[in-house]
Amino acid sequence: MPGISFFMALKTSEIVIGVISDTHALLRPEALEALRGCDFIIHAGDIGDPPIIPALRKIAPLTVVRGNIDTEPWAKELPEDAVLQVGGLKFYVIHNLKELKLDPAAEGYSAVISGHSHVPKQETTKGVLYFNPGSAGRRRFRLPITVGRLRIRDGTINPELVTLLSK
Repeated sequence: MPGISFFMALKTSEIVIGVISDTHALLRPEALEALRGCDFIIHAGDIGDPPIIPALRKIAPLTVVRGNIDTEPWAKELPEDAVLQVGGLKFYVIHNLKELKLDPAAEGYSAVISGHSHVPKQETTKGVLYFNPGSAGRRRFRLPITVGRLRIRDGTINPELVTLLSK
């Protein structure tokens, strides 16, 4: 059972959810700029520094989950998973996809949002979008620095990866 639920619906033609993960205590100005104008933001864990949370909340309502590096006392209150319902669609948020303990299709989720791997990825399986925005924090290996956006229009999710800094 998810730690928190955040239910919201907007009456606009398009809803944009910004997705960020693995900041590892570094909230880049490029990431903030890429998230401006979003209706909601999801941080899929490995925040690394508490001031990142209010900085993101200044842009839009925020759903955040705890990642494996979020072990300090400030992070104990953060849930391990969360549910977000927007535009009639249900999103499940978890940091490490390998820890998923439910069947998203059977539970009626439209998308599963995760982080952890630092590898940006979007694929659909059994009608469920699995979306990882990659890492917006410190570069790991030769991976790009990225965030994501989920554009919702007429009950359809259009995912997009936004490269902040390339290899």
